[in-house]
Amino acid sequence: MAKIEIYSTGSCPYCVRARRLLDGKGASYDEYRLDIDPSLRPTMEARANGRTTVPQIFIDGRHIGGYDDMAALDRAGELDPLLGPDA
Repeated sequence: MAKIEIYSTGSCPYCVRARRLLDGKGASYDEYRLDIDPSLRPTMEARANGRTTVPQIFIDGRHIGGYDDMAALDRAGELDPLLGPDA
């Protein structure tokens, strides 16, 4: 199974959608909540090539982007192979 990381906040609707999409696929992920620990923001921005919005999603260390980017991968049939056979 792939290592999935998501930087998010609790109230962001795109974060909710990203979690829902991953949960629907049975994928487990590590979530880093910027509203709970704002000190994580510089790390997220550095990893996401300066992007400041949430969510920012990483699969096996690869920056996927935000929810719209992940949803586009899913529509193109490219997300499931990234998630691995157990997702």
